[in-house]
Amino acid sequence: MGTNSRKSRLLRVLTRVTAGAMSLALMGNVPAMAAGADHVIKMNVGAAEVLEGFEEYAAQSSEHNDAQQEDSEEESQRSGLVMADVVNSLNVRAEASEEAEKIGLLYADCGGEILETTEGWTKIKSGNLVGWASNEYLLFGEDAEELAESVGRTIATVNADALRVRKGPSEDAGVYGLVKKNDEIEAVVEETTEDWVAIEFEGDLGYISAEFVSCSFLVDNGETYDEIKEREKREREEKAKLIANLGAVAVGTTDDVLLGALVQCEAGNQPYEGKLAVAAVVMNRVRSGAYPNTIGGVIYASGQFTPAGSGKVEQRLALGVSDSCLQAAREAINGATNVGTATHFRRAGNREGIIIGDHVFW
Repeated sequence: MGTNSRKSRLLRVLTRVTAGAMSLALMGNVPAMAAGADHVIKMNVGAAEVLEGFEEYAAQSSEHNDAQQEDSEEESQRSGLVMADVVNSLNVRAEASEEAEKIGLLYADCGGEILETTEGWTKIKSGNLVGWASNEYLLFGEDAEELAESVGRTIATVNADALRVRKGPSEDAGVYGLVKKNDEIEAVVEETTEDWVAIEFEGDLGYISAEFVSCSFLVDNGETYDEIKEREKREREEKAKLIANLGAVAVGTTDDVLLGALVQCEAGNQPYEGKLAVAAVVMNRVRSGAYPNTIGGVIYASGQFTPAGSGKVEQRLALGVSDSCLQAAREAINGATNVGTATHFRRAGNREGIIIGDHVFW
């Protein structure tokens, strides 16, 4: 493995680690970001300093090409990148020993920065997690780079005060809306061009001018045990909020059947949790003040629920409503919810939210 191959790989990946997440400045392997697109990826690294360091490294490396293993180790430490090579998680310890205290976990597809190496162990920094991990469960050099590229995300940070999100990669295209300064949005790399960064915007594919954003490539971090405990506590609290009873709503004598009919049309093939979630969305709208304050008013509002507008709800009412859908409707009317105060749902896909069965709720 000679100097040229090392040089090529180093040019592909230059690594920097921030307190919150690890950013990999991909210099040639980010899909759809062509060479010369320096205004698309504006990495906050001292380019001159990096290149000077690289030239110095390239000159030094010519004196150390005796063994392939030695070359690989030099490259790994120079790039600074390490990735977990596990199915679930890897213990990170306070010292380079299997007997040492466990201080955190590095999960599958997570990465970090190499701080120090010793026999069979590497000291890493991954977010706030700093400790020793066994080399047996780590990837270095080109292997680490390839995994990082496959699991990482490209994040676009808006630099302008406000930036239009257009319907196509052109200044003549229509506008979906605006994103504001310092917004961080995941880029749809496959659709990104030299002049336009593709993003998902309210369920649609939109484009923002590359001139006014900076893009960074991120790989997820590990967690300290303190962070794990805090995250699990937050998750328990959020789950409690999602299922907290919101209070019964006074309804007409047949409103439960009407709601059950809609639930069967929208989620009849979903598990019971999915049926309850759809019913809860309707009841959340009834409570919200932004929609009609009756079940019928919400269900038959123009353009809201396709089965209501197409006549399928009436057909279901004539045929009868299943027991499970009617039960879900009655529970939701009495205040039950498993989606908190969500007022929307759609088929699961690119939209972020609470996923239950085939739907996402927000």
